[in-house]
Amino acid sequence: MVDAATGLTLTGDELPGLIVGFAVGFLSAGLRPGDRLLVGCAQSPASTLAYLGAMYAGIVPVPVEERLLSTCGDPLIAKSRARAIWMAKARKGDSSKKTGVWHIEGGFEICSPDVLPPSGCVENDLAALMPTSGSTGVPRLVMVSHGNLRSNTEAIIRSQRLGQGDTAMLVMPVSYCFGASVVHTHLYQGGGVVFDSRFMFADKVLHAVNAYNCATFAGVPFIYYALLRRSNLRSITLPGLRRFLQAGGALAPESVRELCSIVPTAEFFAMYGQTEATARISCLPAARLSDKMGSAGLPLDNLEVRIADDEGRVLPMGQVGEIQVRGPSVCSGYFDEPEWTERKFGSGWLKTGDSASCDDEGYLWVKGRTEEFVKIRGLRVSVAEVESRVGTISGITECAAIGVKHPEQGEGLALLIVAEDSGDSLTERIWRALPPHWTGATLKFVAELPRSANGKIARHQLATLL
Repeated sequence: MVDAATGLTLTGDELPGLIVGFAVGFLSAGLRPGDRLLVGCAQSPASTLAYLGAMYAGIVPVPVEERLLSTCGDPLIAKSRARAIWMAKARKGDSSKKTGVWHIEGGFEICSPDVLPPSGCVENDLAALMPTSGSTGVPRLVMVSHGNLRSNTEAIIRSQRLGQGDTAMLVMPVSYCFGASVVHTHLYQGGGVVFDSRFMFADKVLHAVNAYNCATFAGVPFIYYALLRRSNLRSITLPGLRRFLQAGGALAPESVRELCSIVPTAEFFAMYGQTEATARISCLPAARLSDKMGSAGLPLDNLEVRIADDEGRVLPMGQVGEIQVRGPSVCSGYFDEPEWTERKFGSGWLKTGDSASCDDEGYLWVKGRTEEFVKIRGLRVSVAEVESRVGTISGITECAAIGVKHPEQGEGLALLIVAEDSGDSLTERIWRALPPHWTGATLKFVAELPRSANGKIARHQLATLL
């Protein structure tokens, strides 16, 4: 495990002792198995070791981006009922001690694994509470079990043909389920992870890929767009790189082709997933990239996926409906949110909120979001919040928002508006009502919105109106 920004290198022989060291440290501080621990995450080995050390001790980590701890740390503490919060170094503005939780900083000494055996656990025991990747507000916390982690990790390894000892370059923290899955899969295979927080200077990251002989590079669409447009990727050769991993929304086909032409020795794996399914749901085999370009690929080999309508009826091949998933890596629900758990998981299938069709070979073709959120730059934006903001604008009768492909941000907002009248003034007021980082792609005025038999908006039909 390496911190490329500082040059800190932890060998494979040191990692077990460091993980045990964090576990011993947390237990010595007074935490007990089953307690929740907020872990402030950055692109660094320290926060990842804290996350892994907590699980080793049977403590339930709640990995959260450091920036969220300064804006909604107290609500997250209350939501998770955390007993403590860990950060590599406390910063001004972070959650104060008036919340009653313990504050733990820094690292711990290396301990022999003989000092503390791993906490006994069974498949259904809670391993972590993973936050949904929200851009505003307090995220929901997905209950991820040890069985979920093991099954998803092993299935991802098979789908990507990860090799023994492969090292990954990671520019995302483990608080993002994509980042966590890269850590789990590569360490499980006896490999390593290089963390690099310098992506504002993308060339430094590319040089680190070579310096540390990384076989894997993982990123969301925005990361790949930046590599293609704001780096010297064309002149910095990457002879040891064997695979690109991409999730967090669709990357434009022309960008995929460009990337593959620049680094022809690296296979490209496009993936689809959700935190509620631990991480990955499907993967497009690199060998089928050319003839299945734009597809989300095949479901992982231990998952069942179906396409269903708004009433839960399975749709035939080629028809568009909601992606629903079940299998050993589908989580049990949201922590302390029974209503949302019932809504998303109650049927025995995870209702993803994404619309798609399935072709005659079983490949998924994602069309957009059916409900709940749009993923912009890999972060979720609540559809309900978008529709609420736009719906309060004078002259608008109704609004429906969905996500559509965007060449730079992965997804952008598409708004379908029912209004008393339309015009440039109303259009400007609509976009002004939304935060600038909620990238707008399309706005269209329509006479009415499509509805299902029970009167609800038929979200899987919205894309057909654009």
